[in-house]
Amino acid sequence: MFRKIEPYIFLSPAIAILLFVFGYPVLRLLISSFQRPIKGEMFFVGLANYKSVLKDDVFLQGAKNNIALLICVPIMVAAALLLAIFLFERIRGWKFYRTTLFLPYLLPITVVGLIFSYIFQQTGVLNDFLKTIGLGFLALDWLGSTKLALPTLMFVIVWKEVGFGIVLFLARLMSVEEDLFDAAKIDGANWWQLQWNITIPQLATVIEFFTIISVITMLSWVFGYVYVMTGGGPGNSTMVTELYIYQTAFRYNQLNIASAVAVLLLLITGVLIFLELRLRENSSSIEAVE
Repeated sequence: MFRKIEPYIFLSPAIAILLFVFGYPVLRLLISSFQRPIKGEMFFVGLANYKSVLKDDVFLQGAKNNIALLICVPIMVAAALLLAIFLFERIRGWKFYRTTLFLPYLLPITVVGLIFSYIFQQTGVLNDFLKTIGLGFLALDWLGSTKLALPTLMFVIVWKEVGFGIVLFLARLMSVEEDLFDAAKIDGANWWQLQWNITIPQLATVIEFFTIISVITMLSWVFGYVYVMTGGGPGNSTMVTELYIYQTAFRYNQLNIASAVAVLLLLITGVLIFLELRLRENSSSIEAVE
């Protein structure tokens, strides 16, 4: 009997620390989301905070923008997959390309945001360059336009985050037996057939992992980009749920409303993490059967 509980005894200090560091704040957050200050005292108000949030046009705009950012996910997966394949095939200068493609991912988001803010502003580097080469008609207000600000933000996010996918895919490809590719080439498989029948099946679990991580990033990890580059503007066109939480809590001092939004965001990301674990579990089971 003791042998069964022995691992948990050794793990108990770490579990206690994790519960204190993460569990207690989450519990306080959940309690706060059901309360509201009335005459200086906190009272239980049920789902009133959640109903208020779901009726707020700014929150709904932020949620729509988070959903729109999901367009970046297939773009990042496709770009990372294609670039990883080229690096795996050791094209000329592949070591240099590997470093330069992963470097953006290592840069702090604030640095990336400030640099691209300077590039994409109306009097920035990009527009000056376009005017210099005679393409002034293409010089646009990339961050000041309600139609262009979000797509511009998407470009920056893809540019920075795609490096992580490249490293994941390349690391998995490096562990694939090259005999598989050699045998397929001998059988007459062309480049596309090699990728479709060997590369993608070998990368299936990694693609699933990167896809889920990218979805979580688009829903709950883009605050830095938005805060530094646009501040949610112009006209809330780049507002996201994280920035909404920040502004509601610290600018408007409505901590309980912000707690409700944070709980909703936590639930969504929790579901995505659960799906990722189930996908990995199912993939492992299928591989074990085969």
